[in-house]
Amino acid sequence: MIQEFKSFIARGNVIDMAVGVIIGGAFGKIVSSLTEDLIMPPIGMLLGKVDFSSLFIQLAGDPATSLDAARKAGVPILAYGNFVNQILNFLIIAFCVFLLIKAVNRMMVKEEAPAPAGPEMRDCPECCSPIPAKARRCPQCTATVEPTESAA
Repeated sequence: MIQEFKSFIARGNVIDMAVGVIIGGAFGKIVSSLTEDLIMPPIGMLLGKVDFSSLFIQLAGDPATSLDAARKAGVPILAYGNFVNQILNFLIIAFCVFLLIKAVNRMMVKEEAPAPAGPEMRDCPECCSPIPAKARRCPQCTATVEPTESAA
């Protein structure tokens, strides 16, 4: 069982996935900082000096003056400002992944698919349409034709 686990871990795709998860976590922190520190403050300033991360709706109890005060008092709240930040984080990450995949697809060499293995073709003597070498009747003009010697 230990040997099986070692061979599983040593596979290239598992190691690649682990590196991707680690880099993705670091990239998520960068995008969170971008959203919270660079994008949301100007938007909040334009909307009347609003800090999105502190926006909340109090569901019950005495009115709280801030999100921290409501949380310390144990009052039920909907902290929708942080949710807005997380939606923006997601959209930025999704857009970056889209651009990355688009660039990788452009760089990949496209291999032409091999021609499907099919019957050898020849021309119908009556209508000159391509027909399989073993055909006894042309599907286009319905003329009776003899199969070629190599196909027989």
